[in-house]
Amino acid sequence: MAHKPPSPHRTLEEALDTSRRDWLRAMSGLGAGTALGWQTTAQAQVPATSKAHIVIVGSGLGGIAVANRLRAMFSDARITIIDKKEVHNYQPGYTLVATGVWPVSKVIDRNADFHPSGVEWIKDMVAGFDPTSNTVVTASGQRVTYDVLVVAAGTHQDWGRIEGMDVAAIGTNGLTSVYPSSDAAVATWAAMEAFRQKGGKALMTLPATPLKCAGAPLKMTFMLRDRLAQAGMLGKSEVHFYSALGNVFGIKPVNDNVLERWKSMDIQVHTNEALAAVDIGKRVATFASPEGERTEVPYDFIHVVPPMRAPDAVKNSDLAWKDGPMAAGGWLEVDPKTLQHRRFPNVFGIGDINGTPRGKTAATVKKSAPIVAQHVVDFLAGRALGQVFDGYTSCPLIVREGSAMLIEFDYAGKLTPSLPMIEPLQESFFAWLMKVRMLKPAYLAVLKGRV
Repeated sequence: MAHKPPSPHRTLEEALDTSRRDWLRAMSGLGAGTALGWQTTAQAQVPATSKAHIVIVGSGLGGIAVANRLRAMFSDARITIIDKKEVHNYQPGYTLVATGVWPVSKVIDRNADFHPSGVEWIKDMVAGFDPTSNTVVTASGQRVTYDVLVVAAGTHQDWGRIEGMDVAAIGTNGLTSVYPSSDAAVATWAAMEAFRQKGGKALMTLPATPLKCAGAPLKMTFMLRDRLAQAGMLGKSEVHFYSALGNVFGIKPVNDNVLERWKSMDIQVHTNEALAAVDIGKRVATFASPEGERTEVPYDFIHVVPPMRAPDAVKNSDLAWKDGPMAAGGWLEVDPKTLQHRRFPNVFGIGDINGTPRGKTAATVKKSAPIVAQHVVDFLAGRALGQVFDGYTSCPLIVREGSAMLIEFDYAGKLTPSLPMIEPLQESFFAWLMKVRMLKPAYLAVLKGRV
């Protein structure tokens, strides 16, 4: 029987020797908000007499962060959140749950605990938008009018585009995915744990659409390989990465760095091969080339990343892009610099729903939430929108347990490191600590509108 390493929940603790503990305490003095440039942002001073009705669709990080900021900026405005979701999931932690680093309890909270006081909560989903009449229609038929609309509707995971895929089957027959839910992340770790005990052939996938946390497929690949190494099963295993694109990451220096690392790790990369179908019972995946050629590949373990698009309510509305590269996914048509809708000026977007060149991460929300909130204030005051969002995105890219790279970049694909002691393409223990220790507190601070 292969050697089984200690529980990964204890591995990190055992790795922290005295010097590292001292160093961590010193770095913690910087505070979670300082990391990644997450400094406190001053709230704007606005007239307390505004009676505007601000409707926020969606209660993920973006929606609640903007709600908290606007409540602090407008003492008497009417603010309404529309979303039936009551559980708040810390989705950046899903990869840690799915690779055995965290227990699932660390990614589950309650939305009610983060809503600002005095906010109306309509526990329903939005079924449609009528921006011409400044109206949102809910699934139950309620029509809600607004003065300003903030769309924070997130993404739709388009599982139907993968023939034979069954989300409910994740965790069985080597089928995994970190994306659907915290339960799926738990099931993925159980399947990974079973796979690494005997080895075999693993397929990791990447679709061609824009993704929330586009680094997650890479993190899962690095960590699967690391778990196999810990179990002494590399010699009995193959790890293949199938990308529907011509690369594995959209930022060239990061892409090249990852490919070089994977080459040294004997992770085989296949580009321009999209996952088209999966036979869960037979453990066979079918990949399609751009020319339509289909190839069947047997596997023992597969990580499926779904194509993503805007939710139907946005995609089928006048708010979606009508032409250009974002039209196919139905993403929200916002100006990338102001995040104001290009045709309906009293509509703003925050988070994954935005049809912008990049930016579907929690760090993107952190940088853009203060801008969106201020622009709502400016719009209602009749002022020009004066702040510019540069597309900031951050990805702590795990390369093995105890080490990661801290990748930060903007719309132009330029690396924008915020910590001078960290080289973005060099792995470090500090970047790992950022991911597992510091980013959840920073996330909660963003959620509450404090940074």
